[in-house]
Amino acid sequence: MAETMKAVVMHGPRDQRMEERPMPKPAAGELLVKVEHVGICGSDMHFLEEGRLGNWVVEKPLVLGHESAGEVVELGPGVEGFAVGDKVTLEPGVPCGECFPCRAGHYNLCSKMSFMAIPDERDGVFLEYVAHPAKMAYKLPENVGTLEGALCEPLCVGLYAAQKSGAWLGQSALIFGSGCIGLVTMLALKSAGVHDVTVVDVIGKRLEKAKELGATAVIRGDQVDAVQAALAATEGRGFPLVFECAGHPAASLQATKTVAANGVVVLVGMAADPELKLDVATLSAKEARVETIFRYRNLYPTAVSAVAGGLPLAKIASHIFPFKDLVAGMLYNMDHKDEVIKGVVSFV
Repeated sequence: MAETMKAVVMHGPRDQRMEERPMPKPAAGELLVKVEHVGICGSDMHFLEEGRLGNWVVEKPLVLGHESAGEVVELGPGVEGFAVGDKVTLEPGVPCGECFPCRAGHYNLCSKMSFMAIPDERDGVFLEYVAHPAKMAYKLPENVGTLEGALCEPLCVGLYAAQKSGAWLGQSALIFGSGCIGLVTMLALKSAGVHDVTVVDVIGKRLEKAKELGATAVIRGDQVDAVQAALAATEGRGFPLVFECAGHPAASLQATKTVAANGVVVLVGMAADPELKLDVATLSAKEARVETIFRYRNLYPTAVSAVAGGLPLAKIASHIFPFKDLVAGMLYNMDHKDEVIKGVVSFV
């Protein structure tokens, strides 16, 4: 095996470079995986465009990308249950397993989390090979490819958002944002029996994709008042389930204005600015609650099973960028948000 591999490294806003990195070696309990597909997340775009995401600031070179799947090429000492040639999807966060949140069963809130593509935690997977703990890897069935395997990561976010909302059969939902996270949230809700889903966005292509995947109705937020349209659609009541998936301050405010009495607003998207404005008066008057999510936990097996059972996850991918063209591809993704619904990097 070669001694080096290629990696795309971020050095600052709009500054990524293809570089040579040492080939990783799997330590005890790790797999060496040849990366085949990586999804381009909104967090990657925030980091590359603005140099920060929430409270995380990129101050030194960082490899982006955390939605990945590939082929096992080597087993580290002590690894069982995997074999060379297995196709796997990688859960990007590695918790310590010992802090209070971990021991309480909330490993996504680990105080010592090592998450891919997060400053001062670990590099991401815009690279050819990655060594990763086997305990955070999941084998893909024969009928699930690595493109879908990579998209299992955002699907887990959608599954967790639906779970935190307490959604049940027959409810209606309103989703702000029909990028990848909004779409996977819709798929998760529809799988749970929430068939009446309205989606709000300002980009026509994204709303077309939402309709293709089963949205009951769509609202073009740059052409009509989204709040008034959402309330009119429910005769003024609002929606019992509202999801902010755009990661935009305006959408967060709108979400809190469109919730029904005793409903719930789930803040799913993460904006670059950590401070947001919410309509607390409306929330209080309706005794509506606000739920937040931080990534997900214990949902990768569910995501893999859902895709194996026919969930049309691959349809979300609108653009495939070859790894050799990733530097330009990321800039294209950033500068053509009206065209790119979900970008995926292909190494194969």
